[in-house]
Amino acid sequence: MVNFSCVDGFDALDPNGNITIKWDVLVDNDGSSQDVRVTILNNQLYRHIDHPGWKLSWTWPDDGVIWHMTGAETMEQGNCYKFKGSQIPHCCKKKPVIIDLLPGVPYNKQVANCCKGGVLTSLTQEPDKNIAAFQMNIGSFKGTTPKMPENFTIGVRGYTCGDPFKVPPSKFTEDQGRRTTQALSTWNVTCSYSQFRASSSPKCCVSLSAFYNSTIVPCQKCSCACQGQSKCIKPGELPSVLQLQPNEEPEPQVGCTSHMCPIRIHWHVKQSYKEYWRVKITITNFNFVKNYTQWNLVVQHPNLRSIAQLFSFNYKPLYPYGQFTNDTGLFYGVQYYNDMLQQAGKNGNVQSEMLLHKDSDMFTFREGWGFPRKVVFNGEECVIPTPDDYPRLPNTANLPPQSNFFIFIFSMLLLPTIF
Repeated sequence: MVNFSCVDGFDALDPNGNITIKWDVLVDNDGSSQDVRVTILNNQLYRHIDHPGWKLSWTWPDDGVIWHMTGAETMEQGNCYKFKGSQIPHCCKKKPVIIDLLPGVPYNKQVANCCKGGVLTSLTQEPDKNIAAFQMNIGSFKGTTPKMPENFTIGVRGYTCGDPFKVPPSKFTEDQGRRTTQALSTWNVTCSYSQFRASSSPKCCVSLSAFYNSTIVPCQKCSCACQGQSKCIKPGELPSVLQLQPNEEPEPQVGCTSHMCPIRIHWHVKQSYKEYWRVKITITNFNFVKNYTQWNLVVQHPNLRSIAQLFSFNYKPLYPYGQFTNDTGLFYGVQYYNDMLQQAGKNGNVQSEMLLHKDSDMFTFREGWGFPRKVVFNGEECVIPTPDDYPRLPNTANLPPQSNFFIFIFSMLLLPTIF
């Protein structure tokens, strides 16, 4: 049985993480309409919104309409038959669905922090790109100011939004910070993530190996699904051609494996030196219909506080338990080099090695200490083998001194062939 730590909107590795929707009333036009700025802030340490992006929605409690919109657009205009003449609202739907504009739209359609195709980076990975915003003029069929909307959704699996609540008005700076203005009123909506709500099954798994043991521990069988339960792509087959709607993400089409996960992370304890030890991390994409752009990997291990050198990946420490406990880190790709994990195939993997200092007060290879406690890929917790299956240290008392060398060579020969 798989136990998730991210159920019910609480993530132990990011206890304060959420997405906040901020509704700022900027101008009240004599009670007939309002100018509103809507801002979406991703306050999560490592979980990001990938393509096809967010789709913000709400329900008008009365007969609200959107007259004009800049920086975003609604997916449908709806039936505006009540309005005659040349002035027709941008959207008349009771429940509008708003999407971000794509990069490169004309400047007269843009506002600050718009036009990213709905993609929001995490707070740690790229903190300057975790905000989306748009402005709109809203009114009603009766020519009065509509009431505050309700039933907000962000349009991404796993997220649940609460009710709007009033907060102190937002303040804005102008003239290079010399002048401060503020909204007439501000409402916040908080959206939290639950991996259990996002999917009934995991999306990634972990396999393990070490230089001191010839055993390679694969991902647990049926980690994400079983071959009999869902269709998989056999060697030589092509994935199905999908007819997708705009802003729709395709369902995974996974290569046939025993674990049936779209993503596998392999952790290999590669070598031991006098004062350091080396680990190799390989991330493999088994999904034939998805490139993972701006992917990230969160690893929890007590020795991460002593990383001496990292190759091919970027790294930032996370502090979910305060500044005094540095056992969790965020790994992600180098821009324009390996920040995209390509679809299944020859190039569908990224890998890196890291050198860690041996802390005398904790370091050991015994009892599987060298393996991670928790692994999270793109915000999804991965299935890890049980401790009983970890590669064990050989009984060196009964082995000649050269045996460890042969075990190391044998494991290096096997590693490229694991599935």
